[in-house]
Amino acid sequence: MESQIGIDQFGNLDETDLKIIDALHKDGRVAFAQIAEQLNVSPGMIRQRYNRLVEQGYLKVVAITNPLRMGFTTMAMIGIRVDGSKLLTVAEKVSKLDEVIYMIISSGRFDIFAEVVCRSHEDLLRFITEKLSVIDGIRESESFMHLKIIKEVYF
Repeated sequence: MESQIGIDQFGNLDETDLKIIDALHKDGRVAFAQIAEQLNVSPGMIRQRYNRLVEQGYLKVVAITNPLRMGFTTMAMIGIRVDGSKLLTVAEKVSKLDEVIYMIISSGRFDIFAEVVCRSHEDLLRFITEKLSVIDGIRESESFMHLKIIKEVYF
């Protein structure tokens, strides 16, 4: 019964799939042979399941950069209030801005939250005044500067 709950909860994933995902989550460069040894299955089986997990959209393989090391020293979360009828249009326009690395439509005080990275405070000011505030439909925004990243998880 317990494994059935896991399958229902995660679509077509079984316990082996979840263990493969967990191993890759811990170290995305781990060899299939090493995962296979841990799970007592063949490397071919791991490769086949890995390919299926990617094809079905459960896994996406990407390189994650450290923004600070890349010269982006200013990060902020920006809450944006929007005219209701223009929400999706505004969201689409904001999402296309190069500085935006994460964006959600939300409920509550702000309609949109956009996380941005900039090279400096001056670049953040330029982003807010020359790119963000000129988008039709934005009523107001409030910026929350990142002071220190305590936890960062890529689920």
